[in-house]
Amino acid sequence: MAHRRAGADERLRDGNPARPVGVAPAAERGAAVVDFVLVSVLLVALLAGVLQLALALHVRNTLIDSASEGARYGALSDSSPDAGARRTRELIAMSLSAGYGDDVTATTVSDGGMDLVEVRVRAPLPVLGLLGPGGTLVVTGRAVAEG
Repeated sequence: MAHRRAGADERLRDGNPARPVGVAPAAERGAAVVDFVLVSVLLVALLAGVLQLALALHVRNTLIDSASEGARYGALSDSSPDAGARRTRELIAMSLSAGYGDDVTATTVSDGGMDLVEVRVRAPLPVLGLLGPGGTLVVTGRAVAEG
């Protein structure tokens, strides 16, 4: 790109008549690249945080649904709480991973004079994707026992 001399009628940004308007001084060249990198890093970090939150909520909701379905299955008149725990493990293995269904317990509890089947799942809460370290998430599902 050929440089041209500034005319008398052009406004100059820094008063240098040798540089036309819109041409950056040598000290500012490359600043756009640095700005792009800084903004990109922030946006990628924000996107990673949103995706991590979405993954954690997906795992939580899947575990709650599996525990509730297992409790309903275990509360049937021809079933048992242990069958509900097995069903919960199967649903978790199909939906997430078998490792999330390692600690599943099912018991019969009484609440307000009604017998309930309660399925409790303790699973890791993913912090860095499905593989990273994390806390422990405890969810329960309850259903009224038939018969």
